[in-house]
Amino acid sequence: METDLNLAEKYDPSNVTSSCYGHSARRPALKKLGSNTGRFANVTLVRLSEFLSAGYKKGVRPVKDWRDSTMVAIDLMVYSILNVDEKNQVLTTYVWYRQQWTDEFLVWNPEDFDDVKKISMPTANVWVPDIVINEFVDVGKSPDIPYVYVSNDGLVQNYKPIQVVTACSLNIYNFPFDVQKCSLTFQSWLHTINDINITLMRSPEEVMVDKSVFMNQGEWELLHVLSKYKSFSVDNDDYYAEMKFHVVIRRRPLFYTVNLLLPSIFLMVMDIVGFYLPPDSGERVSFKITLLLGYSVFLIIVSDTLPATAIGTPLIGVYFVVCMALLVISLTETVLIVRLVHKQDLQPHVPQWVKHLVLEKAAVLLCIPNKKFCSLLARDSDLPRYKENNMNTVRCNHHCESSRDMERGLGIGLPVRDSTPPVMDNILHEVSSIRQFLEKREASREIAKEWLQVGYVLDVLLFRVYLLAMLAYSITLGTLWSVWQYA
Repeated sequence: METDLNLAEKYDPSNVTSSCYGHSARRPALKKLGSNTGRFANVTLVRLSEFLSAGYKKGVRPVKDWRDSTMVAIDLMVYSILNVDEKNQVLTTYVWYRQQWTDEFLVWNPEDFDDVKKISMPTANVWVPDIVINEFVDVGKSPDIPYVYVSNDGLVQNYKPIQVVTACSLNIYNFPFDVQKCSLTFQSWLHTINDINITLMRSPEEVMVDKSVFMNQGEWELLHVLSKYKSFSVDNDDYYAEMKFHVVIRRRPLFYTVNLLLPSIFLMVMDIVGFYLPPDSGERVSFKITLLLGYSVFLIIVSDTLPATAIGTPLIGVYFVVCMALLVISLTETVLIVRLVHKQDLQPHVPQWVKHLVLEKAAVLLCIPNKKFCSLLARDSDLPRYKENNMNTVRCNHHCESSRDMERGLGIGLPVRDSTPPVMDNILHEVSSIRQFLEKREASREIAKEWLQVGYVLDVLLFRVYLLAMLAYSITLGTLWSVWQYA
C-alpha cells in the first residue's frame, strides 16, 4: 500500500515539468483546477498570472540563448504640440508611444487556461527595455500606465502617452513663417546592439503621413514625422542602436500677420501719403513726427510678441527696424525740404551749378512740366515796371539839373529860383526809399522762389527714391515670406 502511494506521488502531474513551454529550467507545477481555496478558486486569470509569475526574474533579459538579441519594435504618434520655447530652445510635445518585444519566459498554452490568449500584467513585474529619449531635458507630466499586455506567444505590448520636454535647435529667422524640425531619438541607454536592437512597428511611409490623432487646432501644424534607424559607436568598440524621429512642424502665421504686419504696413502707407502735403507747409513735419511716435509705441507693444533668442534675430524684427529707419529718413528729408523753401531775407542766390543740375537735368529726368515753374514766375511782372519808372525818374532829374547848369554857364543875371521846394525833396526822398524797399523785397522774393523751385524738384526726386526703396524692400520680404510659407 505504501508502495502505491509512493508511486502516485512520483507520477503526480504537478511534479512533472511542462515541456510545451520550452523552458530549459524546471518550472513550478501547473496547479490543477480547483486546487486553490477561497474566493479566487478556479479563476483562470489568477491561475495564469500565478503561473507566469512563478519563478520569473524581471531583472534578466528574457531570452533562452544569451547570444540572441532582443528586438524592440517602437512606434510614435504625435498628439499635440504643447509649447515651443524659442528663448530656451525647448519643445514640449504630447505623443503616443508604443513599444513591443518578445519575452520568451512569458508563454503559455491557451488551451490550459480557457483559451486566454492575452493578459494584462503590472509593468513592475516584467522585464522592460531601458529605452529613453536622448533629447530629454525635463520630466513631463505624463500619466502613469501601470500595466502591459502579454500574449500567449510572449509578445509584450507597452503602450503609453508621454509628455516629452526635449531640447531642439529652433531657427526663428523666418518667424512667423517658420518651419521647425525637432528630433526625438530613442535608444537603449546601457545595452548594446548585441543585447537590444530597435526597429519600427510600421513602415516609415505610414509613420510619416500619420496625423490621425494630432490635434490640428493650435498654433502649430504638423507636416510629417520622418524616421531613421542608425547604429553608432562611442569608443569604436560597442555599437548601439537608435531610432530617430524628426517631427516637422509649421507655425500658422495668421495671428502675427494681422497683429504685427498689417499695422506696420498701414503706418508706412500713411508715411508715403504724407509726401503729398505741400513741401513749404509745416504740417508735413508735424505729420511725420506723429507717425514716428506712433510707430515707436507700436514697437513697444509688440516687443513681447516677438520671439527672443541669444543666437539670432527674426527677419520681422529687422523689418520693423528698417521701417523705423525709413520713417526717420522721411522726416529728415522733410526737414531739409522745408529748410530750403523757407522764405528768409538772408538767403543767398541759388548757385548756377544747382540750377543746372536740379532745375534743368533733374526736372527733365523726373518729367516735371515747366508750367509749374512759370506759374511761380508770373507774379514777378511788377518788378520790371518798377525798374523802368525808376530809370525814367533818374533821366528826368538828370535833364533838369543839366538845364540849370547851362543857364548858370551863360551868365544870365536873372534871379534863379529853386524849382524844387523842400517839400518836394522830402517826397522824392520818400519815393526813392519806397523804391529801394520794393526792389529789395522783390529780390528776396525772387531768391525764395528759386529755392522753392529747387526744393520742389528735390522733394519729387527724394519721394520717388523713397518710394522705390520701399517697394523693393516690400517685394523682397513678401517674396521671401511667400516662399517660406508654401515651401
